[in-house]
Amino acid sequence: MRILQGRLSYGVVAACAAVLLMPGVADAYIGPGVGISAVGSFFALLGAIVFAIVGFIWYPIKRLLRAVRRKRDTAKAETLSA
Repeated sequence: MRILQGRLSYGVVAACAAVLLMPGVADAYIGPGVGISAVGSFFALLGAIVFAIVGFIWYPIKRLLRAVRRKRDTAKAETLSA
C-alpha cells in the first residue's frame, strides 16, 4: 500500500503541475505606452550588459597595450641615448 501511495502522490503532483503549466486564454491588453516602456527597458538592459562585457574585455587589453607602448618607448629612448 505504501508503494501505491508514493506513486499516487507523484501522479497528483504531476497532474497539478500539468494543469498549472498549461496556457490559458489571457484576456489582457497592453497599451502602446506600456509596450514602448517595456521595449525601452529591454534595450537599456541589453545595452548595460553589452557595455559591461566590453568594459571587462577592453580594460585588460588597454593596460596590455599601454605596457607594450611604454616598453617600446623605453627601449627606443635607450637606443637613442646610447
